[in-house]
Amino acid sequence: MSFERIAFLTILIAALALFINGRLRIDVVAVLVLLALAATGVLTPAEALSGFASEPMIIVAAVFVLAAALGATGVTDRIGHWIGRAAGRSEWRALLVIMPAVAALAAFSHHVMITAMMLPIVMRFAREHSLPASRLLMPMSLSASLGTTLTLFSAPAFLLADDLLQRQTGTGLGIFDITPIGVALVFAGVAYVMVMRWLLPRRSGEATEQDYLRLERYFTELVVESASPWTGKSIADFETRFAGRLQLVERLRHGGPVADGEEPLQPGDLLLVRASPDEISSAEHNPGLALNATAKYGDVARVRGRRGATRLVQVVVDPASEFIGRSVGEVDFLQTFGVLVVGIWRRDDWIDQEISAIRLREGDLLVLSGTDEHHAALAQHRGFLMMVPFNARQTWRHRAPLAIGIMASVVVAAASGLFSPPLVFLAGAVAMVLTRCVSLEQAYSEIDVRIVVMIAGVIPLGAAMEKTGTAALLAAPLLAHGAEYSPLLILLCCFAFAAMLTQVLSDAATLVLLGPIAIAIAQGLGLPPAPFVVVTALGAVASFLTPIGHHGNLLILGPGRYTFGDFLRVGLPLTALIAAISCWMARAIWLDGPWLPSTVLQWLQGVAG
Repeated sequence: MSFERIAFLTILIAALALFINGRLRIDVVAVLVLLALAATGVLTPAEALSGFASEPMIIVAAVFVLAAALGATGVTDRIGHWIGRAAGRSEWRALLVIMPAVAALAAFSHHVMITAMMLPIVMRFAREHSLPASRLLMPMSLSASLGTTLTLFSAPAFLLADDLLQRQTGTGLGIFDITPIGVALVFAGVAYVMVMRWLLPRRSGEATEQDYLRLERYFTELVVESASPWTGKSIADFETRFAGRLQLVERLRHGGPVADGEEPLQPGDLLLVRASPDEISSAEHNPGLALNATAKYGDVARVRGRRGATRLVQVVVDPASEFIGRSVGEVDFLQTFGVLVVGIWRRDDWIDQEISAIRLREGDLLVLSGTDEHHAALAQHRGFLMMVPFNARQTWRHRAPLAIGIMASVVVAAASGLFSPPLVFLAGAVAMVLTRCVSLEQAYSEIDVRIVVMIAGVIPLGAAMEKTGTAALLAAPLLAHGAEYSPLLILLCCFAFAAMLTQVLSDAATLVLLGPIAIAIAQGLGLPPAPFVVVTALGAVASFLTPIGHHGNLLILGPGRYTFGDFLRVGLPLTALIAAISCWMARAIWLDGPWLPSTVLQWLQGVAG
């Protein structure tokens, strides 16, 4: 055995041990791997660093930015709330709506991002309809993972499979080449959950750390600005435009309610609404509408010595506060503390008057706008307690059509085959930033550097496996008896090996290790390598044997109060079903196998005869 092969196998075993151990982050391990491959001479420096210029890494980074733009413009939230409304009140209907919709979202984003987005929505839906959260969260997470099988760019494993096939055969995969299999898997997953619902545990969800003081609705005031596009529009138009986002409580004009509900909106009209934290934080991005406190006192506040950027915080009125019984206007938060009250939350009470006229009570939660300097001074006052950041993110909802247009253009251009997919996705990410669908800072922050670096680091591992002949060596035992087995059985073996390995490694690392072996097996049998690589990628992406096999499952583990056995009980039969469908369809698509079993074909022929 050559020195290069011995060095590679030593590095591979060490890498697997570090991946499984988990003490070092996967991206750190990946970088150590490429350094070791270069240091031992297994790969040249250029080959070891090739992953950082690879197409999969560029596409994955761009997809993170594109997904961030859809989130920043409120597209994903809007879809999420629509899913919640369409889910009805029954468990079966909720599953029929949530699972296909989440899968469709995951096809154009990262499944962990979609799971994180849907988690609070599903938790709130379960709480409002008295349903066990564990009956909904696991199907939601499973469908997010299955959704990644709908397009080539939704999972790193498929991008790496395409890159591997390009390098080995000169022919890669199209963006929608795996879509027929993905559609079948999504439908099979939904059908499986509906039939086997009795396997799902019945446990109420737990509040997560992110839920701490993360209330769903606050009362706030919006004012119609001068020259606003809302001037002359009806209240019905306003409620239609902001359905599901803002709940109109009262409209005030000159200090009193507007009696005629059909009266068009006018500049200066005050709209008392219930809004989510994100809507309050993003109020300045609604053309023609502004937070009343900011619009009314903004210039005065700047004159009174505000220095630095303003931000939102929330405080609770202390039970012994000297301000209890006094109205917000009487306290004069701007004069006293240099901050503005832009929202209020009160337990079990309905507020239908101007915020300035509200008399404070024990436990009232106030949303304040001010600088860090003024917040620090306020935090020392004995009248308030538990000052915490206002957990919200800004959205630019008026740019949602533009973001959708850019995303659709990227998908169409990449699928057309006329342009290089990495350049198309990179151009789409840049377009999202230039059109201010997402800020540059947010775009960078949303890129999961761990995944990007891990992909760049493990690609050389696969190249070294091919270069040293290790892939052919590992494939030899199966090839020795390959002629005795059907291609379907070999495909099932590829899926099974990937399904087991991905429980301890990432889907990308699993594909990098097993992909070259799959190609060696296909070439040894004289068969096209595409189905073997695709099935290996499917095994890495769509196997649900343990909660640690997919990061999305880890997100729901605590909120759903799941155990390790819950995932094995539900996931083992589902993974077996997915393996059968994946391998059967891959054989039919790439190896000209039958689409239906012979017994079914004979029955159909008998019926037709």
